[in-house]
Amino acid sequence: MNEDLRKFIQSDRRDFKSDPLESHITDHSPVNQFGAWFQDVIDLKLPDPYAFVLATAGMDGTPAGRVLYMRDLTERGLTFFTNYNSEKGRELSENPRAACVFFWSQLNRQVRINGRIEKLSSSESDDYFNSRPRESRIGAWASNQSSVIANRKILDDRVKELTAEYEGKDVPRPPHWGGYMVIPVSFEFWQGRESRLHDRLWYERNFEGNWKIVRLSP
Repeated sequence: MNEDLRKFIQSDRRDFKSDPLESHITDHSPVNQFGAWFQDVIDLKLPDPYAFVLATAGMDGTPAGRVLYMRDLTERGLTFFTNYNSEKGRELSENPRAACVFFWSQLNRQVRINGRIEKLSSSESDDYFNSRPRESRIGAWASNQSSVIANRKILDDRVKELTAEYEGKDVPRPPHWGGYMVIPVSFEFWQGRESRLHDRLWYERNFEGNWKIVRLSP
């Protein structure tokens, strides 16, 4: 990285200006509060509103993060889909916990969700897989996700082979592909404020299964 770019990174600043985030004006359910914020994102037509960073770690404790798409969020949990044999799939089998981060910079808002992981049922994974475009369903068969390949042509050729194989047929869900759910144990709602004195509200389940809300120092 050249020196000018490094100086830019070190010196570039912007202040955050937002309305206060107070516990008495937020929903007692973090899922409902997320929904309210998500609606704001949708109303502004921001790109990829459901994109989030999923952080996982295997048995050796080495963290790994990547951007995925959320496909549902209910009181039960947050849903995403992937190849079970991928890096994240292997890590989740060893350590079924994950952290999720959504960041909507135009609104100066961030949401963190921490929780344990469960696989979705076969029927739930089938339902979502069958809703995907045909090309994406073939792609799920073609890609041995996270494995090393010599070049792009190998992947493209495999897609052509599978396209011919399934011509005129339904494309079933691969057994190594399906859904996971993050069962939340905590949420953090972060709103950028002036002078880096941000608002942070932390939701955590108590022993009765209800959500307790506390304010965290920025």
